[in-house]
Amino acid sequence: MGWTFLTNHAQVLLCIARNPRVTAQEIARTIGITERAVQRILHDLHEAGYISHVREGRHNHYTIYGDQPLRHPAVQNITVRELLAALTNGATVMAK
Repeated sequence: MGWTFLTNHAQVLLCIARNPRVTAQEIARTIGITERAVQRILHDLHEAGYISHVREGRHNHYTIYGDQPLRHPAVQNITVRELLAALTNGATVMAK
């Protein structure tokens, strides 16, 4: 496939925005990476303060913190909410 415009971290965040109860297995299948890679990315996003989760039975319910700025200095004036809105054509996404 070669390179893509969005990192795997952005792809995971987009999957969560579309479905806050998505599983790591579903994310892995959608993005085309391993479930273990998804788990590492979820950990990264959690540690950086972009997401949190609450256990609901056998699943997690994720919350995205949309007011967080993007990490790269060239786009740090853009929030996660703005990125997700652009990627979902302005559709409502689950972000606090």
